[in-house]
Amino acid sequence: MTQSPSPFQTPQQRSHARAAKRDAVLRAAVQMFNERGFHQTSLDDVAARLGVSKPTIYHYLGNKDQVLFECVTIGLSQLLEAAQASREAQGSGADRLTAFLLRYAEINMDDFGRCVIRTSDEALGAESRAQFHALKRKIDTAMRQLIEEGMEDGSIAPGNAKMLAFTLAGALNWPARWHDPAGDETPAQIARHLVQHLAHGFLPR
Repeated sequence: MTQSPSPFQTPQQRSHARAAKRDAVLRAAVQMFNERGFHQTSLDDVAARLGVSKPTIYHYLGNKDQVLFECVTIGLSQLLEAAQASREAQGSGADRLTAFLLRYAEINMDDFGRCVIRTSDEALGAESRAQFHALKRKIDTAMRQLIEEGMEDGSIAPGNAKMLAFTLAGALNWPARWHDPAGDETPAQIARHLVQHLAHGFLPR
């Protein structure tokens, strides 16, 4: 006799379903924060976009401050993972730095990376703000280490690693504000153009 499939979800299925719903809430929230700004977006707005009630948002993520902190943490974590992957890659210091910069630019043109750049410190509570700054310092340190390794092996011209890191980060943060997802070029193509310009400079050789 063939056993009928159970209409009830397994614990693993329930866990996956919850994660998928939580991800959907985060994605809707981060897109609205980026479109309207944090202060101009309410959880009612996010709930309306998803077709759910506001208590559903609280169930999965908590209050609006917690939602914002979760969004920027995802973006910063993506950048840290990109830095770690680049540190472990083969090639010269310049090769590893270039790989990181390409991903850095792409992430900043995606929803969560864009939220990191567009979020002001004042939008976060004191505890969240401290964690936000700590994660950003880790990314700054990772970029500077990649630069220093390239200077040590001669693949990057000697100079002030700190100033170069500030220059690169400043240039690659800005697409989070001007990039149009509906534009002709993909984030990967834009990232490649930006990193090439930064690597080669603008004076003729």
